[in-house]
Amino acid sequence: MVFTPDPSVAIILVNWNGLDFTRNCLDSLLKLDFPDFKIILVDNDSQKPEGLVLKNEFPDILLIENEENLGFSGGNNVGIRKALEMGFSHLLLLNNDTLVEPDFLGKMVLEIQQKASLGVVQPMICFLDDREKIWSAGGKWIEGLGRAKTLGDRKNLKKYRVTSSNLDWATGCCMLISREAVLAAGLLNEQYFAYFEDVEWSLRIRKEGFEIGLVPDAKIYHEAGASSKKKHSEGTLNARVFYFHVRNQFFLLRGLAQDEHSKGFKPLEAYMRNLGGFAYHICRFTLWMVYFLLRGRFRKLRAVAKGIRDGFSTPLSPAPQWP
Repeated sequence: MVFTPDPSVAIILVNWNGLDFTRNCLDSLLKLDFPDFKIILVDNDSQKPEGLVLKNEFPDILLIENEENLGFSGGNNVGIRKALEMGFSHLLLLNNDTLVEPDFLGKMVLEIQQKASLGVVQPMICFLDDREKIWSAGGKWIEGLGRAKTLGDRKNLKKYRVTSSNLDWATGCCMLISREAVLAAGLLNEQYFAYFEDVEWSLRIRKEGFEIGLVPDAKIYHEAGASSKKKHSEGTLNARVFYFHVRNQFFLLRGLAQDEHSKGFKPLEAYMRNLGGFAYHICRFTLWMVYFLLRGRFRKLRAVAKGIRDGFSTPLSPAPQWP
């Protein structure tokens, strides 16, 4: 492959108590056939000095150690700021619980270079334990329901047909962003901490006039939820996952309503234009609470209720800009 003008990519990994996953991910990244990339590892205050362990094993990585867990959005923003400061032309956000094909990055860079309107691309992402099953083929935004739908979810890779490579949003699991798109739209919104920050960022990038695309021939494999899975008395997923999911869903809807208000609509009218989304998710989360009540999963029930409360009552903060 020939790349012109010489693109450079900062690959940003956030590690939080995921030593084995991150080690395996780094091993796979060392096999990339792309000529110019740098791995920036952001350790989000892991319980053990995992960042130093990984730095010793992979001395060529650039290690940044946070003094506290800044979440997915805050941790990635630390790496994004460093990458912009170092002058990289493209930034790759990549979950640490992934393995990559050697040619995936080259195919993504080639795609984003060939189409000037593209600001973001994502690869075809399959499950790590079943590489013929799709985890994400990109995202579609269903405006009437305020719902972020994952395309290709659990579909068979060989049978799945990509009808269009244009996406409404790309998953933060793996997304390649041009420097220009970041400078225009700003960084990830750190108020989200984790979940839906990639949807909000994608919609904001598209608002700035950039397109988002899928590169079906670029493939990676994802463990899916490695940092949030831990068996306990109320199932596998931690109650905090449900809290952030619910709270951030309403952050996203409120942010969209604020955008409508900025276009000249009155506040009530702006919210009414997004009424379908609010109604849909209130009904959806109410059913979650009923289910958790019947199953005796009271921590998760409280987490959902708190997420609804905070999702509506917490003042919204804007995403940071660079510099």
